[in-house]
Amino acid sequence: MAPMAMIGASNHFEVAIATATMLFGLSSAAALATVVGVLIEVPVMLMLVKICLHLSKKNEMKPQSC
Repeated sequence: MAPMAMIGASNHFEVAIATATMLFGLSSAAALATVVGVLIEVPVMLMLVKICLHLSKKNEMKPQSC
């Protein structure tokens, strides 16, 4: 569930880059921030997926009390 939410939140970053470039120009800080934001987002998403998988495995190992 968590990976689906992260993927859904990051859709259409290509459109964001194109829009920032067209509105503010190729050498603007807004276009640079949009590109750098995407480059930072991917490793952070992968790290969050790894954490979610680790936590799900950890929760499966716990004995269930009746």
